[in-house]
Amino acid sequence: MEKVVKIEDLLDLSKTIASDIFEGKTYPWEVLGDISDFIYKLGETLPAEEFRHPEEGVWISRRAKVFPSAYIGAPCIIDHGAEVRHCAFIRGSAIVGKNAVVGNSVELKNVILFDGVQTPHYNYVGDSILGYKAHMGAGSITSNVKSDKTLVVVKGDTEIETGRKKFGAVLGDHVEVGCNSVLNPGTVVGRESHIYPVSSVRGVVPEKSIYKDAERIVPAHE
Repeated sequence: MEKVVKIEDLLDLSKTIASDIFEGKTYPWEVLGDISDFIYKLGETLPAEEFRHPEEGVWISRRAKVFPSAYIGAPCIIDHGAEVRHCAFIRGSAIVGKNAVVGNSVELKNVILFDGVQTPHYNYVGDSILGYKAHMGAGSITSNVKSDKTLVVVKGDTEIETGRKKFGAVLGDHVEVGCNSVLNPGTVVGRESHIYPVSSVRGVVPEKSIYKDAERIVPAHE
């Protein structure tokens, strides 16, 4: 299980402007505390001919589409081709990848969305990392704080302490999350896996799997 939750087994780092933040890290959630500072540092290097800098801490690609009703809080980077739709609420510490979609009434906070990620309808994504072309169905959310406020532990065959009070989920590349699902704190979903709609997910879902419920996680070919 430990291998399944390492950066190299979940994420294609060539598919994000934020690849350098992962350098020297083993697990993807280790970068969550660094996102804000990283954005300020990276933002200062972005070319003005490619990125608008409308306010302190905010960089928006000139090839991105941001609807007038969207709120974008600092620090934030929105990369080329991204689309931020009506009434999206980006609270800050967010990196939105190339050609990603942040849909109507979607809320982001302390996240990295890799290139091609889709969060198109009524999603909450907080303290999370979504890999290349991951997709969250309408109404699916990350829950990033345990009800008892204790530190989040990633639970699979073994338990890995994260040392974090706030940690939602990591979705590997090409993960599909069904509508109205909840990814509980510390959820890690391996590459190319699918989550059934209206699921409550916690722990580690292996790559190339179908999550039907906690007792039925089957290989994708079955």
